[in-house]
Amino acid sequence: MLNKYPLWKHLLIVVITVAGLLYALPNLYGEDPAVQVSASARGVEVDEGTLAQVVGVLERAGVSVKSVRFEEGLLLARFTDTETQLQAAERIKEGLGSGHVVALNLAPGTPDWLRALDAAPMYLGLDLRGGVHFLMEVDMQAAVRQAEENVVNDLRLLMRDNRIRYRTVTRSSDGVRVRFADASPLDEAQRLIEREFPALVVETSVDDEPQLLASLSEDEAEAIRKFALQQNITTLRNRVNELGVAEPVIQQQGTNRIVVQLPGVQDTARAKEILGATATLEYRLADTEHDVRSVVESGRIPVNAKLYYERNGQPILLKKQIIVTGDQIVDAASTIDENGGPAVTVRLDGNGGRRMSKITRDNIGKPMAVVFIENRTDTKLVDGEPVRTTKRTEEVISVATIRDHFSNRFQTTGLDSTEEARDLALLLRAGALATPIEIVEERTVGPSLGRDNIDQGFAAVMLGFALVLVFMALYYRVFGLVADLALAMNLVLLVAVLSLLQATLTLPGIAGIVLTVGMAVDANVLIFERIREELRAGGTPQASIHSGYEKALSTIADANITTLIAAVVLFSFGTGPIKGFAVTLSIGIVTSMFTAIMGTRAVINLIYGGRRVERLAI
Repeated sequence: MLNKYPLWKHLLIVVITVAGLLYALPNLYGEDPAVQVSASARGVEVDEGTLAQVVGVLERAGVSVKSVRFEEGLLLARFTDTETQLQAAERIKEGLGSGHVVALNLAPGTPDWLRALDAAPMYLGLDLRGGVHFLMEVDMQAAVRQAEENVVNDLRLLMRDNRIRYRTVTRSSDGVRVRFADASPLDEAQRLIEREFPALVVETSVDDEPQLLASLSEDEAEAIRKFALQQNITTLRNRVNELGVAEPVIQQQGTNRIVVQLPGVQDTARAKEILGATATLEYRLADTEHDVRSVVESGRIPVNAKLYYERNGQPILLKKQIIVTGDQIVDAASTIDENGGPAVTVRLDGNGGRRMSKITRDNIGKPMAVVFIENRTDTKLVDGEPVRTTKRTEEVISVATIRDHFSNRFQTTGLDSTEEARDLALLLRAGALATPIEIVEERTVGPSLGRDNIDQGFAAVMLGFALVLVFMALYYRVFGLVADLALAMNLVLLVAVLSLLQATLTLPGIAGIVLTVGMAVDANVLIFERIREELRAGGTPQASIHSGYEKALSTIADANITTLIAAVVLFSFGTGPIKGFAVTLSIGIVTSMFTAIMGTRAVINLIYGGRRVERLAI
């Protein structure tokens, strides 16, 4: 019988419709300002006792709260507005002390019965949810300088291991200079360096004194700069993951800049502190051969030593030779030492572990120091113009006697607070930045502006939706109303799929939805016009409906597949906003094919199928 669907097709449409409604529903509940509580150090737990403590703090402060409970392993307190949220965060910090991390957050307001079905709202991008945008510039010259400093240490070891007598190995503006007392070892040293370090360009000079100039080749310097940029991107991504930001954007811009977008982040100072800091550690042996007071008074520092200061202001001499550095650390965790003070447990990679093992085995009973190095950028207004200065801090945070031989796992102490231990562990665990970065641009998008963007985007979708509804109803009458129903269902399914995929919706994504609304009825227009042609040719109503859907199918498929191919290409080669537009367009094409063909056919069959019809309202 013409125009009758089997039962299984009707059941399939009903199941998909109900599922679409359920998984699109969480997007109507919005987000609650929330305060998130987690542990900041080992030995501290967030449990029912912490929950009771938070509830007590809020009750004593008279702060109204929607709920306080554990959600996905985190203690989350929800509030009705941001002012209450900020007030509560301060009270909770005071009440819990330094053993816990209290962070601002935005939590989905999805009810429990929907969460039980794993239904969650889609992510919103920075332009819709609010958050922070950083543009960071990588100091490429610092990467080359660091590589040359490594060459200095490597050449010193190479000369010593091969028993070549030299006077000094120092870095200059044009490379690394190896000076000799006489010219006899020049040729042997040059052959050795060229064999062991093929990336170096070595030149000899005997004008003032015999020396070798080793410089990085241009290809090697360029490779170092590219590697530094990519390593910094990886490190920033790891740090963002430690912050727990959903769907961040971290991508290269130009040859030396990185864009970082953190949707939903409200504590921008904390994000800036973690992303911009270049904290790392260096482990060095203390120089016990020279008297530090005499060095400070005379100002003459021994050749193989370097003067540092401890946190209490006391000077200390350390050997220039570095045992291990922060980039050899593969894991770090904040903990408590045997005296109850803050500490960081460190685990090294294979090379770092072997080097630490050799040094500690040969130097038991001698002091080893931990140097904390941090680069911070300060911005001051000078004559109305922002001037950025980078301050490098190097201080000795711990000096301890090597009591035993250890290798790839040990503990660093001497930190001021558990918060400092936690931050240092986070930075070391996320990886040391290959070279310093500077935040050259910072933009904060407030939640209110994001809400305005959402409202305007929603208004654009609804306006386009309403105009299409009116046109289709007036022009195609009953068939137009059926197309309108399918269009509404298409929007619901589109939102449901975006939510199931946990895709990120941005303003370009909303543009893709608006375009989908306009394109979704194209298939129905083709079908309805084909039905009209069949009627004009003398076909019966039932035969015209059947022919209209069957004969228009190939044209509809061709048109949508070509558009889908274009959307896939946009997603493959585009970045950021382009990808967001391509995702919504691709999903919209698939859902519109289902609703415009199978969905409208099912409704038309229910209205006209299986009975005698004299005229069609089309």
